[in-house]
Amino acid sequence: MRAGLDWPALMRAGMQGLRLTPDAFWALTPAELQVMLGDPAASAPLLSKGLDALMAAWPDSTDTTPEGGQT
Repeated sequence: MRAGLDWPALMRAGMQGLRLTPDAFWALTPAELQVMLGDPAASAPLLSKGLDALMAAWPDSTDTTPEGGQT
């Protein structure tokens, strides 16, 4: 048996989270609602490994002089 959609959770996400009116919510296709809610994997928290990688790629600089060394 195929599991159905969790309509109460989808309705809360659409009407409370996205502040859609009921008419706007029910006019959406499931694919449109998924796009509006975003990819759950894309909004995962930045963990220390990811932060370390960002810090290595974009280190802070204490050099405040404009490019070319002129002030």
